[in-house]
Amino acid sequence: MKSPAINQAMDILRELRRISESSEDIPVKLEKTVNMIVRHMEADAGACYLLVDDNYLELFAASGFKADAVHKVSLRVGEGLVGEVAKESRSLSVADAWKHPHFSYKTELGEEEYKSFIGVPLIRWGRAIGVITLQTKKEHEFSRIETDILETIAMVLSELVASEEMTEYKNGLIKSRGQVEKEKFKGLSLSKGYGLGSAVVHRRRQAVTKIFAEDKEQELKKLEAAHTRMNHDLDEKFNSTKLGIGEHVDILDAYRMFAKDKGWYKKIADNVQSGLTAEAAVERAYEDMWNRLSGTQDTYLKERLHDLRDVADRLLGYLSGDRADAAQVDSGDIIVVAQTMGPADLMDYDYTKIRGLIIEDGTPTMHVAIVAKALGIPVVSKIKGIYSEVKTGELLAVDGNDGYVYIRPSLPVQEKFRAKIAEKEKLAARLAELKKLPSRTKDGVRINMYLNVGLAFDLDYIESTNCDGIGLYRTEIPFMASEVMPDVERQLGYYKELMDRAGDKKVVFRSLDVGSDKLLPYWSNSGEDNPAIGWRSIRITLDRRAILRKQMRAFLRAAAGKELNVMFPMISNLAEFEEAKETLMIELEKERRRDFETPKKVNVGLMIEVPSVLFQLDAILKEADFISVGTNDLAQFMFACDRGNPRLTERYDVLSAPFLKMMGQICDQAAKAGVLCSVCGEMSGNPIEAMVLIGLGYRNLSMSGSSFGRVKSMVRSLNVEDIEDYVKTLLNSNRRTLRPQLISYAYDHGIEIY
Repeated sequence: MKSPAINQAMDILRELRRISESSEDIPVKLEKTVNMIVRHMEADAGACYLLVDDNYLELFAASGFKADAVHKVSLRVGEGLVGEVAKESRSLSVADAWKHPHFSYKTELGEEEYKSFIGVPLIRWGRAIGVITLQTKKEHEFSRIETDILETIAMVLSELVASEEMTEYKNGLIKSRGQVEKEKFKGLSLSKGYGLGSAVVHRRRQAVTKIFAEDKEQELKKLEAAHTRMNHDLDEKFNSTKLGIGEHVDILDAYRMFAKDKGWYKKIADNVQSGLTAEAAVERAYEDMWNRLSGTQDTYLKERLHDLRDVADRLLGYLSGDRADAAQVDSGDIIVVAQTMGPADLMDYDYTKIRGLIIEDGTPTMHVAIVAKALGIPVVSKIKGIYSEVKTGELLAVDGNDGYVYIRPSLPVQEKFRAKIAEKEKLAARLAELKKLPSRTKDGVRINMYLNVGLAFDLDYIESTNCDGIGLYRTEIPFMASEVMPDVERQLGYYKELMDRAGDKKVVFRSLDVGSDKLLPYWSNSGEDNPAIGWRSIRITLDRRAILRKQMRAFLRAAAGKELNVMFPMISNLAEFEEAKETLMIELEKERRRDFETPKKVNVGLMIEVPSVLFQLDAILKEADFISVGTNDLAQFMFACDRGNPRLTERYDVLSAPFLKMMGQICDQAAKAGVLCSVCGEMSGNPIEAMVLIGLGYRNLSMSGSSFGRVKSMVRSLNVEDIEDYVKTLLNSNRRTLRPQLISYAYDHGIEIY
């Protein structure tokens, strides 16, 4: 027998569905919806506020307030109780609204006689697009059941609010207020390049229309079948697609692992057991996770929420049978337009046809943007309203260099884009020819160029680039892609394949670097306020020494008879390095005693990522065989700047005098000590930044395969003596960044920094 609460919710949802499917205009539908909710929930007043731009909510429907308040009351996101609900994307209920510190009185509303308040966000793709509120004249503590009912109503109501009908209504209001329709939009560039093609608007799942289950067992069977099919298809898609090298491969494998997460699946099954349909159970599991994690400042967890949204939507598609195959798009060149999307969504399309990607809510660390960048697809984000503005089939032009999007571009603009695309294709062909040529500067200085790699099929770049070796092998990737901790034999298989593919080329193994933004599914994670500077990397493996010992054993066996290079990450002081090095040496001695074949030579190094080691660098260089600078973390810690925070993206630059001075000092100290020094961070893969590194004295650079040709082109057009002299003149500058001067220098001296 259903509880009274479930019966009440079912009655409301049935009536809501009837209203939304009627032929009445949107304003009438919203007014009737609010009146109906107020009546069923036995409240005295209610309201529906909708987001009209980035910063403001506007009252679109009301019951119990002044009759003329609709479209006259607006609030900034974060202003008042309603604005707070929208800002935090979380429900808020108070017994006496007037006593709450965030309460904001609006005379146009006429709420003087109301006391209690409950506000629930209307969530669409992880962000609040509106708020539904209820109020009573007497003080009232809204129960968990009442909140659950209103949240379930909000889940369905958000579909109406996000409909094309509502979009057209809102656009009509905006235009009636004098806003001019634009053809050129400015956004944030997430991946450079130029693209021209027909728009394909990336549609999400259909609305969840049925909330409560009639047969729990049948729903559970349907859920299991859909979950199994989804994971089978993901495995098939990712295993049959060659995506090259780099972080994007890590992301796709982590995504696949996320889709198989047993804890998430159990939450959905538990929701079905409580009486929900499989579809509603999936949506509810996502909302519960969102409510718990949306307030986090941790970049990794935020991106995991985006992935969870994508996995949830994908599973809903399998449950409903609404799996419209994006790969069936008939157009030739396409530009995909999305409000948000996950990395697997991109792979649903024939990515060889994608000429651009526009993500309204995209960020630099968003996983789909990283994958698109690796595929050479220009990406532009942060253009509010463009998802609603663009229609499938319209011609679009994407300028990923300057962050512009053109809707229905004129013929001159089209010709300009075609010329730039042709120029890029010629450049790509020329870079391919560089494979046969040595990485030597114009004045004959040899620059050793290495690859950063992760998974097995990344190794194709060893042959295609003719690199000097592997400067960084990310050993954490096999750990992240596995459902259980890999034992010595399994690790040995990964490392042996790498050594065999590399042949006589140098290979540098980095020991396990997890924690912070790289969590393992089989390790409990209690959560940390500052994970980037928390229990991560070498700190974990020194505390869990058995893991480090097993990995060292696998390294030693993989490199039997060859040279072994092992590098320890996140070292903060000499003692940590000595402790890690000792662990490797003990395992080496054990292997000898067991009569195993050992490497002919063992070199031990560390990554320079934590500024504290710079004050012990002379002592460390006496113990290390080599060092490699990890510029990503080093810059993050030096500037106290979260590199995943989009607000700080352009505030701090590695091409500033303080950072370059530090990089120069590291290189000089290593040279004096006779210790090989390289750079394996992102600076190595950017031509202008790699140019400066060479000017500072670096002769060993390690980068992703996709950056290799561009950096090599720069190297072969460079005169080392000239750039060394020029860089010295810049190191005392007080400018925030030296990038403009360095770019001008490159252009003036014919240095290729494409």
